[in-house]
Amino acid sequence: MMRWVALLGVLTVAVADAPIPATPKKAVVDEYHGVKVTDDYRWLENGDDAAVRAWSDAQNAHARAVLDALPAAPALRKRLTELLGAASVDWTNLTHRKGVLFAMKTQPPKQHPFLVTMDATNVGDNERVIVDPSVIDATGGTAIDFYVPSLDGKRVAVSMSKGGSEDGTVRVFDVASGKETDDVIPRVNGGTAGGSVAWNLDGSGFWYTRYPRGTERAPEDMNFYQQVYFHALGTPTEKDVYAIGKEFPRIAEVALSTSDDGKWLLASVANGDGGEYAQWLRGPDGKWIALTSFSDRVIAAKFGRDDAVYLLSRLEVPKGKIRRVPLATPRLAGAVTIVPESDASIDSFVPATDRIFIIDVVGGPSRVRQFDLDGKQMPDVPIPPISAVSEALVVGANDLLFRNESYVAPPAWLRAVASGGAKPTKLCATSSASFADVDVNVRTATSKDGTKVPMTVLKKRTNLLDVKYRTLLQGYGGFSVNIAPNFDVARRVWLDADGVIAIANLRGGSEFGEEWHQAGCLTKKQNVFDDFAACAKLLLDDGFTSKGKLAIEGGSNGGLLMGAELTQHPDMWKAVVSHVGIYDMLRVELTPNGSFNVTEYGTVRDPDLFRAMFAYSPYHHVVDGTAYPATLFMTGANDPRVEPWHSRKMVARLQAATSSKAPILLRTSANSGHGIGSSLGEQIEEAVDVDAFLFDQLGMTVKASGQ
Repeated sequence: MMRWVALLGVLTVAVADAPIPATPKKAVVDEYHGVKVTDDYRWLENGDDAAVRAWSDAQNAHARAVLDALPAAPALRKRLTELLGAASVDWTNLTHRKGVLFAMKTQPPKQHPFLVTMDATNVGDNERVIVDPSVIDATGGTAIDFYVPSLDGKRVAVSMSKGGSEDGTVRVFDVASGKETDDVIPRVNGGTAGGSVAWNLDGSGFWYTRYPRGTERAPEDMNFYQQVYFHALGTPTEKDVYAIGKEFPRIAEVALSTSDDGKWLLASVANGDGGEYAQWLRGPDGKWIALTSFSDRVIAAKFGRDDAVYLLSRLEVPKGKIRRVPLATPRLAGAVTIVPESDASIDSFVPATDRIFIIDVVGGPSRVRQFDLDGKQMPDVPIPPISAVSEALVVGANDLLFRNESYVAPPAWLRAVASGGAKPTKLCATSSASFADVDVNVRTATSKDGTKVPMTVLKKRTNLLDVKYRTLLQGYGGFSVNIAPNFDVARRVWLDADGVIAIANLRGGSEFGEEWHQAGCLTKKQNVFDDFAACAKLLLDDGFTSKGKLAIEGGSNGGLLMGAELTQHPDMWKAVVSHVGIYDMLRVELTPNGSFNVTEYGTVRDPDLFRAMFAYSPYHHVVDGTAYPATLFMTGANDPRVEPWHSRKMVARLQAATSSKAPILLRTSANSGHGIGSSLGEQIEEAVDVDAFLFDQLGMTVKASGQ
C-alpha cells in the first residue's frame, strides 16, 4: 500500500509540472448542403503556427509526465526490450533474379531492415549484405521503402526515406560490389501514392513513378499527379524521359513491373484507395495499350511465363476469378477464365511454368490452391490451420516459395515442390518467447443487421473460463485490407499478465471478398462500427470480460474506428488506444492522402456521402458532459498519410467535453510518421507507452512467462 501511495505522489508532482495546456476556442462555421457545422479547433490544423507547435509540445509534455510515471513502465521496458530487441532474424519482400534471391532482412538490435542476397536453389546459403541503411545513416533515421533488382540481378534500385516520412529518393547499387552509382532520382516514393520501379531488359535504365518537382504543379498538387518516367543510368535525372501518366487521375497510384523477357512493361494504376484499378501495357514497339479500365474491376495483373498476362477480376464475381490474356493480342475481350470464382476470396496469385498458384482468404486465414494452365485443379498446398500466407513467389519452374505465419508460430518461408507438400527452408524465424500455451479460438458475433462477424480470441490455455479477464479488442475494417493471422512476440506481455486479446474481422476488409469490402465503405461505413460493437458485446455476454476490464486499440483507419467507438459507446470501454487516426471526416479530403481516401470514404461535395460521413465523424460527435474513458492518442510528426492535426483537434475537443477524471493524452513522436519505417527503438518505446497505459487503467501486473 505504501509503495502505491509513493507512486501516486510522483505522478501528481510530474503532472503538476506539465499540466494540460489551455486550448482556446476559435469558432469557424462551414455550411455543407444547408447544414451549418461549427469547428472550434480549426486553428490546430496549422502545424507551422508557433502557437500550435507550443500547444502540441505542452500536450506531449503532459502525456510524457503521465506515461513516464506509470508503475508498469520500467518492467515493461525491460521485458519488451528482451522480446523485441532479441527477436529472431526474419526475411521479407523476396525477389528472384537469375538464381539469386533478394530479401529485406530484419536482425535486431539493428534499427531497420537491410537488403541481402542469397542462393535461390539452396535457399538461405551464401547470404551477402548489399545495402544497409544503418551504414548509410548512423543515426538510424533512414529506412528502405522498397527495392527492385534489374532483370539480370546485377544492379538494384533502392528507395530510401528519413524519419518515417516515406518521401523516398531512389539510388542505384552494384550488386557484386555493393557500391553506389551516381544515379539519384528524387521524389519516387511518397506516403500518398507510394512508388515503383521497373527495369528494362539490359539493365541500362528503368521506368519509375515520379511526383511533380519544382514548380511543375501548384503547391497543393505536389503529392498528386504521379506519372511514369524513364531514367537511363549515368545521365542526370533532369534528362529523364516522360513515358505515361498525363491521362491518369489526380489520385493515381502506379505500380510497375516488367515481363521476364523484358519486352513488356505493365503499369497498374489505382484510382485512389477505394479498390479501382486500370492496367496499361507497353509493348516491344514502345506503344502503350489500355488493357483494362476502372470499370472492368480487374484489381491485379501479372505476367505469366507463357507470353500471357493474368488478371484477377471481380466484375460480377465479388470473390474473384483469374483470366488469361495472350500478349500476342492484348485485349480484354480475348481473356479466357482459368480459375473461376469459388467459396473463398482470391487475395493474390502467382503464375509458374505450367501452373498457377492461388492464395485465398477464408474469413482471415489463408488457403493455397493450384491449377494447371488449362484450369484443371490440382491438390492444394498444405499450410497450418488458422495461418496466413503474406508473400509468395516462384523459384525454378514450379516451386512456390511462400511466407507463412500464425498467431502462435513465427514467420517461416516454406517451399512447395511440384511433387506435393511444403518443406521449411533455412529462412525460418524463431521466437524469443514460446506461445505453446496459447489457445486460438475463432468466435462469431452477430452485428446489428444480422451479419455474422468472425473474431479470433487469444488466451492462455491455463485461463479459467468462469473468470472475467482483462481483454484488448483490436480491429481495422477498411480499404479491402484482410486482417490475417500474424505473429507478434510483444503480445506475450499481455498474455503473461492473464490478459485476453481479441482480433475482429470487420466489414470493409477483404475477408469475404468485394461484397464484404463494399458493405463497410462509403455510405455503409457505419456497418464497421456496428460489427466492432457486436464483437465487444459477444465478449461481454460470454463472460470473457466486463466493461471495467475491456480496452480497445486500432490505428489509421482503425483509429477512425476507435474514434467512432469512443463517441458512439463511451460507456463500453475502460480504456482506448488510437494510433495515427482520422477523426474529422468533413476535412480529411482536404489533406494530401485524404484525397486518395475519397474513393473509400466519400466526399462532402456529394450530399448523400456528406450525410453518411457527418453521421459518424468522431470529432463532430463528442458531447459535452459525457464521461469519456481513458484514451491515449498516438501520432507521428512526420506522418504523410494522416495529418497529426486530426489527433490534436480530437484531443482538444475531448479534454473540453469529458466529465470524467480519466486521462485524455496526446503522444506525438518527433521521429516517426504513420509507423512505416519506424526504427526498432521507436517501436519499443511506443509499445512500452501503450502497454503501461493499458496496464495502469486495467489494473494489470507485469509477469514473466510461466508465472
